[in-house]
Parts: sequence; C-alpha cells; structure tokens
Amino acid sequence: MSTTAGQVIKCRAAVSWEAGKPLVIEEVEVAPLQAGEVRLKILYTSLCHTDVYFWEAKGQTPLFPRIFGHEAGGIVESVGEGVTHLKPGDHALPVFTGECGECPHCKSEEGNMCDLLRINTDRGVMISDNQSRFSIKGKPIYHFVGTSTFSEYTVLHAGCVAKINPAAPLDKVCILSCGICTGFGATVNVAKPKPGSSVAIFGLGAVGLAAAEGARVSGASRIIGVDLVSSRFEGAKKFGVNEFVNPKDHDKPVQEVIAEMANGGVDRAVECTDSIQAMISAFGCVHDGWGVAVLVGVPSKDDAFKTHPVNFLNERTLKGTFYGNYKPRTDLPNVVEMYMRGELELEKFITHTVSFSEINKAFDYMLKGESIRCIIRMEE
Repeated sequence: MSTTAGQVIKCRAAVSWEAGKPLVIEEVEVAPLQAGEVRLKILYTSLCHTDVYFWEAKGQTPLFPRIFGHEAGGIVESVGEGVTHLKPGDHALPVFTGECGECPHCKSEEGNMCDLLRINTDRGVMISDNQSRFSIKGKPIYHFVGTSTFSEYTVLHAGCVAKINPAAPLDKVCILSCGICTGFGATVNVAKPKPGSSVAIFGLGAVGLAAAEGARVSGASRIIGVDLVSSRFEGAKKFGVNEFVNPKDHDKPVQEVIAEMANGGVDRAVECTDSIQAMISAFGCVHDGWGVAVLVGVPSKDDAFKTHPVNFLNERTLKGTFYGNYKPRTDLPNVVEMYMRGELELEKFITHTVSFSEINKAFDYMLKGESIRCIIRMEE
C-alpha cells in the first residue's frame, strides 16, 4: 500500500480560473478516495483540442475554476475500496469515458458507451458523492470529464483507468487516452477497410491523421486527405495520405470530385471534423454497393443531416462511432501492445514537449495550428 494512501496529497495543478485566460500553477489538495476510485500520479499529459474548446467556453455552459486535461499516463498511487483490477504501482492510462463492466453496453461485444461512465462534459464532481476531490484553501476546484490530468495527482472512477504494460513509455502512449484512439479506431474497428482499398479522410487534424494511420495500417492503397488547409497535406504524407483534395480548389461538391477520382466513389470515408457539410460529403463520396462512411466529428446541436433514402437503398452504409469503438479497460492495453510491437507509430503525432510550468505554451501551439500533440512533462 502507498504511504500516502488515505491521506490528503498537496501537489501542483494547472488551474483554469476563467474562460480563455492562461492557466495558473497552484498548490491544490487532492482528497483521499471513496469506494471504487483510483488516485493516479500523472507523469505525462498532453493537450487535446477538446480541452481548448471547453477552456474557451464559447459554446457550452462555463464551469470554473476547473482542472482540465484528459490525455495522460501515470502510476497508480492508491485505490479505493472494491477496486480489484488495479493496485499501487501499476502503470495506467486515464480515459474520459469508462467501462463499469456491468451495464448492457459493457456486457455487449459491440458497444462501448458505458451507461454509468459515458462522457459528461457538464459534470465537475465525482459520481459517488457529487463532490470534488480538488480544493484550494477549502474552495472546491471542478473536475473535467472525470480525468483532470493537468494535476500531479488526480482522482478517477476505477472504470476510467486502463492498466497497461509497464514497459510502455508513458510519454508516448499517453496520447492514446483520447484523440489518437478515436481516429485510429474509427478506421480499423468501424470502417474496416480491406487491403488495397481506397479511403477518404475528411479533416487532417490529430483525429483525422490517426484515422489515416488506421487506413495505412489496414493496407489501404489510396488514402485521400480532404481539408480546407492545403499546407496540411505535406505533413499528412507520413500518416499514409497519398492524395489531397481541398474543396476550395473546385467548383463542384467535393463528393463529386472524389467520386470522379475513385471511379464512382471510395470504398471507405472517415469524417473527422465538426462540419455537417463534411459529413454529407463523406457519405456522398463512398461507392454504391459497398461504400461505408463513418462519422467521428461532433456537429452543432442545431445541425441536421439530410439525404435521400435511395442512397441507403443503393447499399451505401453510414455509421457513427464513439472513441473508436474501444472499451477503455478491455481494449486500450491491446492498442498499447500494437505500439510496442511497432505496428502503430505514435512518435510522429508528437510535435512538441514542454514542462508543466510551461503548459500555456501548449495552448499557444494548438491555437496557432502548430501542434498535433504537445506532451506536457509533469516533472520539471
């Protein structure tokens, strides 16, 4: 048992006090665990666009002060009563969604949207008692998506913690906690392209590049990147993208452009933007008879997808996915092993590394469009 188990831990955390303002490194108190919880010592974390989106608080209910962060790698410091799949010293990845193991989704071989631990961006407290485990001088600091990894220690529901191979480098595999698995899994688990097939990837941000990596690993021969920023194509080549289309360069809908390029349409399309038009285009560019389009991006709540039923009758398939259809505790360790065997390349996603005290630089890199993933090293 850890010598700090059952005690309040004082540590550094990057606290967001208000929307859009730089994070402040503060000393926070991290409370002991309730039953079913885990306290992790975070060694490496990374910045995801989702953190930036909720930090800016432009399209949702603001909840501050808050500790953001949800992609990370760390070591289990202590476990609460009833936790059996983890012990102090285990290497683990925290995940913004979970696997309780008891609900219909967890018991299904097909679903991964756990009824108990499904992502909830509005919740800023723990499920067990509706209280925060973070405080500064008695003032509660809100959690973020059940992870809050911009803290040297954090508390999670045990179902949101995946035990992994201790030989895996945490400064690399930490990026599997969110975006990389979301895109990679959308391709390999949901689109399932066959060797030699054609795949169109809409959006070449981190998730889209991970989707392209999934197509590369699957053996696709044509990987067509679709993005409104032409400068992204060069960097996308290392992820397997070998053709590029910028919709702004054409006077016809991009789905028609791709259909002409691919002799009637691509075999698979994976949409990784928040644009409803990109979603429509992704479905429109797949081949009739066998084409499959997979939607990953989250559109505006007022957006609506409209298409004619004949598109389905012509045997095109439209699917959606959540976290790449991965169950966190069951599947994430296997993705880590793919990396360890050299089947999945993670280093090329990592463009920057900063120390914890420089965490605001990570936000600057992402806001300027300079980074895919910036690793934040907790120890100075």
